[in-house]
Amino acid sequence: MQFLRNLLLALFGLVAIAAAATQPQKSVIMTWSSDTPSHIIDQAKEAILKAGGIITHEYRILKGFAATASAKTFEMVSTLSTEYPPSIEEDQVVTINEAS
Repeated sequence: MQFLRNLLLALFGLVAIAAAATQPQKSVIMTWSSDTPSHIIDQAKEAILKAGGIITHEYRILKGFAATASAKTFEMVSTLSTEYPPSIEEDQVVTINEAS
């Protein structure tokens, strides 16, 4: 019985990973206000990793990180804390054009 339970859990995990892999991935930068407790940010990182996402960079000056995951994952993470909501921005290259 224990074997069957473990097998079903493993299969469910594989299905969840496959479903996450088929969803379009996006890269974002998530930041929080300076008074946000670190456990809120750790909870967000853990949720992204469990959903099959990747933390690509952790910021030292700002409270936040860059990550790649599905849009649904970021929607879910944004609702984890109503007291300390994250700011989520698409990660992109920013340039300054010289005026000519």
